[in-house]
Amino acid sequence: MRIGRAITKDGNAMWCEYADGRVYGLDFKSMHRGEELDAGVFLAPVRPTKIVAVGLNYRDHAREFDLDIPAEPIIFLKPPSSVIGPGEDIVYPRGVKRLDFEAELAIVISRRCKAIPREKAKEYILGYTCFNDVTARDLQSKDGQWTRSKSFDTFAPLGPWVETDLEDPGNLSIVSKLNGKVMQSSSTSNMIFDVYYLVSFISNIMTLEPFDVIATGTPPGVGSMDIGDTISIELQGIGELRNRVSTQ
Repeated sequence: MRIGRAITKDGNAMWCEYADGRVYGLDFKSMHRGEELDAGVFLAPVRPTKIVAVGLNYRDHAREFDLDIPAEPIIFLKPPSSVIGPGEDIVYPRGVKRLDFEAELAIVISRRCKAIPREKAKEYILGYTCFNDVTARDLQSKDGQWTRSKSFDTFAPLGPWVETDLEDPGNLSIVSKLNGKVMQSSSTSNMIFDVYYLVSFISNIMTLEPFDVIATGTPPGVGSMDIGDTISIELQGIGELRNRVSTQ
């Protein structure tokens, strides 16, 4: 099932299901499909309390920069205020000299969890979606840590929906395209730490709430974006997230 959120033409925000090229209302508690919607705007599929992102989680990305494989996941946070949905603009902040895209598979948490073992992690995953870990690369280098460079409003494009029926998140093609040109092309099989390990590891550090997002890292080939560019993130079995870069 592909679930998300939309604003109808009468201005109401509601849960929806995407099926057969159409959009339907959805009772989230029962997962019962309602009537077809005349949707006007599609929102980010969930509103997380936090985004936990993972750095350097692809072997081919580590090889790209001749870096050692980390012994444990390297994690950082992005604020919920950075989330935008499919079709919304990524805003290029004033004063930033380089703005980068990073294609990622995102895990969406289904229910509150704390200190869960890896073998039970799947029970707490609602599904998966596409994520773009937008980064002000010059500020990341300047600051020596990642908070400012990762946290501007619009720096967490998410969507277009949550795919709940993905059987094997460990073997998906992941691609980014800048203005239609392929920039990143890899597979989630190149992850150093798989999705179930990450859910367990992070839940042993902090409580995960419903709809929290774990961004699982990016493969090699990250690059810069300019105002007017269109960046798309494509994940096999999930879909395509597309956003345009605009001026502030």
